[in-house]
Amino acid sequence: MAIGVGIGMLVWNRPIPRSVTIAAAGVALTVPSLALLAILIPPFGLGWTPTVIALVVYSLLPIVRNTVVGLREVPPAIMESAKGMGMSPVKVLFSIQLPMAWPVILTGVRVAAQLTVGIAAIAAYVAGPGLGAFIFKGLSSLGSKNALNFALTGTLGVVILALLIDAIFVAITRSTTSRGLRA
Repeated sequence: MAIGVGIGMLVWNRPIPRSVTIAAAGVALTVPSLALLAILIPPFGLGWTPTVIALVVYSLLPIVRNTVVGLREVPPAIMESAKGMGMSPVKVLFSIQLPMAWPVILTGVRVAAQLTVGIAAIAAYVAGPGLGAFIFKGLSSLGSKNALNFALTGTLGVVILALLIDAIFVAITRSTTSRGLRA
């Protein structure tokens, strides 16, 4: 989250870096997750490291894009008023723009969390952690009496985890967003 929000904060008001950053994140998102994991195996081996790198790469696009959109949607009149009251650009960013952009940024984090839950299941293919091990065990034992049980256990686990994470982010959004900014 910190990486995506930080990148978004650096490029939101610079047209060329903003376009390049969002395009690069978009291109990274089009790479199939299994292909990215396979590319990461030679330099990093199996396990946690390629999994974490892949999850960070895939989570960047929604977080960066929503950070940029949220910061750009703050009305210019409000920012000018803050500057007129003597606030520095950094103070305007942290005291005015980020709080007003927070619901949009958090929506990007919520989307990224949902995306990473699904991709984390695939990470079991490279010995990464997660519920994907059950899914792959079911697929590798097709025809046996427990194949369906393993696949369903992994799939339902992923779905339940995704729903729980989504509910947590809904609660965080409601509790950290000013009533005046809620839709």
